[in-house]
Amino acid sequence: MIARKHAPLLSGLLLSGVMSLLVSGVATLRAAGLSATFLATWMQAWVTAWGLAFPAVLLAAPWTRRLVDRITRTD
Repeated sequence: MIARKHAPLLSGLLLSGVMSLLVSGVATLRAAGLSATFLATWMQAWVTAWGLAFPAVLLAAPWTRRLVDRITRTD
């Protein structure tokens, strides 16, 4: 098992992976259409997108947490 102290990093890794997979898939499908090379093209786009998304999620997470804290209230 992975130590709990690594949870924010793991969360960012998984979230950025799933989101970049979905977004790159939709973008690739719209740009290139469903063809014989779709899967390979999508996977190449995903690796590039994930490489950008992971650090972006790590950098944006503290800012978004603070923003959510400001715009929400406790009951």
